[in-house]
Amino acid sequence: MVITENTSRPELPDHLSIEPSSPHYHPEVFQYDIGIRFSDKERHDVEEYCISEGWIKVPAGKTLDRKGKPLLLKLKGRIEVFYR
Repeated sequence: MVITENTSRPELPDHLSIEPSSPHYHPEVFQYDIGIRFSDKERHDVEEYCISEGWIKVPAGKTLDRKGKPLLLKLKGRIEVFYR
């Protein structure tokens, strides 16, 4: 017996953040495993991205801001986002 799921994944947004308080947070997308390739290398530490503007935000080591959240660096380059 073969069981197939016919679930359609939501379209990946142009701008996505993992921070729930952000207006760019889309919880329906996070139900699936997302891959991000930045400048031809797959990244696993991306906190936020924008495809049209060509940037990602990643934590700056263990440095925290005054609210206790990771301090983020903005890196510019070519971005590919996909479902795994």
